[in-house]
Amino acid sequence: MYVTHSNKTESIMKIKNYIYSIFILSALLIIGCAKDNLKAPTLIVSGHVVGAGVPIGTRSGGVTFEVWQHGYQLFTKIPLPIDENGKFSAQLYEGNYLFVRAKGAGPWVDVPDSIAVAVHGNMTFDIPVDPYFIVTNVTCVKNGANVDATFTIQRVNTAIGMELVKLYIGPNLIIDQNNNSANISAAAAAVNITQPVKLSVVIPAAIASQDYIYARVGVKTLGIAEYMYSVPIVVPLK
Repeated sequence: MYVTHSNKTESIMKIKNYIYSIFILSALLIIGCAKDNLKAPTLIVSGHVVGAGVPIGTRSGGVTFEVWQHGYQLFTKIPLPIDENGKFSAQLYEGNYLFVRAKGAGPWVDVPDSIAVAVHGNMTFDIPVDPYFIVTNVTCVKNGANVDATFTIQRVNTAIGMELVKLYIGPNLIIDQNNNSANISAAAAAVNITQPVKLSVVIPAAIASQDYIYARVGVKTLGIAEYMYSVPIVVPLK
């Protein structure tokens, strides 16, 4: 009995493949253990998205920025959600990061550059944006079966005009285009932003018996998906 040259070659290749497989498996196990042993980040970096000197209200879960860190083999983004009041918070390791205002993320002018931040402990800082509009001086009161709102719209960037403005009401603090019990809108042509704007919305029967509800104003810029929102206001019903 004898082994051909072809069979010898095939046997050698099988042994090499077996050894290579063991090497890869061992490497993956080492990497996995290293990841498992890596402590979770504990440094808190927080702040607000600010435009024209005030925090910019956004749709809850609607706006997300990006955080990037150099120096690692896998250079991937860390999502940075912006809450309804324009606040952000992230748990990070010590190191140098880039905070990126993602293109088309919110109701402001796109900014192509990033913000370099050196994290060496818990810290707070604000991320500046250039909003097209902001809403100030909001007052909301119950008037019979309605909620009446009076507010001021300030135009900050004149590059794009306003499409419409909306008044939202609902039972929860989180209130926006997707979370509301009732709303009413006015087209830009019907709004004179050089004067206080007034809107009134009927209170739905489903929430009319509550002690209080929330109201909020949203402004939509032409061609911009996300609204810019005012701070939610408590409206007593009783």
